[in-house]
Amino acid sequence: MPDYTLYLVTDTAMIGSRDLIEVVAQAIEGGVSMVQLREKTASTRDFYEVALRLRQLTQAKGIPLIINDRLDIALAVEADGLHIGQQDLPFAVARHLLGDDKIIGLSVETVEQAEAAQHLSVDYLGVSPVFNTTTKADIASPLGLAGLQAIASFTKHPLVGIGGIDQENAAQVIQVGAQGIAVVSAIMASLQPKEAAQQLRTICEAQLKIKNL
Repeated sequence: MPDYTLYLVTDTAMIGSRDLIEVVAQAIEGGVSMVQLREKTASTRDFYEVALRLRQLTQAKGIPLIINDRLDIALAVEADGLHIGQQDLPFAVARHLLGDDKIIGLSVETVEQAEAAQHLSVDYLGVSPVFNTTTKADIASPLGLAGLQAIASFTKHPLVGIGGIDQENAAQVIQVGAQGIAVVSAIMASLQPKEAAQQLRTICEAQLKIKNL
């Protein structure tokens, strides 16, 4: 099973003049276990070129690279998987085209969506948003810890919480049932991405250890 402990979702708008690949490299050094390339405003060519560079980095580091939404890019750079939302390509089509050996994650924003995903062979559910977040437009109202816990009570899929998660609340997300946290600004906006990742990884590992006792 992939390691979902600390899942980084990219956002180039948060890094200023810094190089995305370098920021991600530092984050991986700090303990990031998965990387999702999410570039909603990039042209196809730019997305492809960044994905190709990032693929080289993640392969060298032994970290899975997941592409957000763009199946064509995932196939073109031979990424490790794809993350899709409720309005994206249907899961069955994505699985058919990617193959059974690739990771596919699905965003769920309600308990009902998580229930509907029970029959799907997705590798994980991205539960979004757990808390208020400004990193993604047109997003549902926060599920809160109670909503995440409700989904954890019945789902057969590993859960990754995303949305407003940082060093202050990461422990709670793991406590209520997530197998990992996905973060954007907590690492991408940090001028010390390695240290930010180290802090988050330490918090999550401590809670996962307690859960597994």
